[in-house]
Amino acid sequence: MEYVQLGKSDLKVSKICLGCMSFGEAGENGWTLNQEQTDEMIKKALDLGINFFDTANCYGKGTSETFIGNSFKKFVKDRKDIIVATKVFNNEGGLSKEAIFREIEGSLKRLQMDYVDLYIIHRWDYKVPIEETMEALNELVKNKKVRYLGCSAIFPYQLYKANAIARKNGWAEFISIQNHYNIIYREEEREMMQLLEEEKMGMTPYCPLAAGRVCRMWDDENSKRYQVDWGNKKKYDHFKDKDLLIIQRIKEVSEKLKISMAQVALAWMLSKPVIAAPVVGCTKISQLEDACLSVKVKLSEEDIKYLEELYMPHPIRGALKKGERPGPGPRK
Repeated sequence: MEYVQLGKSDLKVSKICLGCMSFGEAGENGWTLNQEQTDEMIKKALDLGINFFDTANCYGKGTSETFIGNSFKKFVKDRKDIIVATKVFNNEGGLSKEAIFREIEGSLKRLQMDYVDLYIIHRWDYKVPIEETMEALNELVKNKKVRYLGCSAIFPYQLYKANAIARKNGWAEFISIQNHYNIIYREEEREMMQLLEEEKMGMTPYCPLAAGRVCRMWDDENSKRYQVDWGNKKKYDHFKDKDLLIIQRIKEVSEKLKISMAQVALAWMLSKPVIAAPVVGCTKISQLEDACLSVKVKLSEEDIKYLEELYMPHPIRGALKKGERPGPGPRK
């Protein structure tokens, strides 16, 4: 495993972050892992050198935090050996001061921890002034319940506004962002990635493998998640015909290099300067092992150009406009 500094923080994170949405009590998803399976996945991740784990207070209605907290108690000897991120927003009160103070306590209790390393706002809250949110988050940093702050699924102007308010008041700023980005969804390259370079922030993209769509030819997909995950169907299936042309090229490069398609897609992503650690969700040990192998893959400039040149603009999927709601199916 290789490690990189996350933004302007002193967090040294593994270049693969284990996304923990896959863990928790079974609900509408139908593909989550139970506690025993979570233990197996967490232990393997640690053995592979992964030290960065991402969850949220809403994943499995909180049971993702509970499951991984139990696993860490079993397998982690020193709390400083792991970097844990969780999120707030999909809860009563959104990003209000009252909700933030309440939700961090719930997350810490479920995780069985005194602090989290990275506390992420899951989306922008149009109902709460950003000043109130940033002040409340700063209080968590001051009280050492949170080490650093991050954001997710927001627009560039929102990120700039939030950090400008934090700087003006001497509050903690966002040091990373977790936005939707992968080889068949590259809209973050328009503005966000330039802003991240200027702000010296890191990106930890979600859906780096497009919910499995870039790991195999689309027509071969028959997984349980593909069958029931209507949110990702809405996110990707509309552009299937165009994206399949890119996926065919991923397959060609993978065959040439004798590596998996997932390794090609992740290696492409890790070639981008602002990418710190893709958040990879796994339900099988083999998927986790494969993702870790991508860290050592270095694509040539010719291969990168070949993979990129057929990309067509996509509708925005992730950040929400005022009044807009996520589509059907589980949230990311």
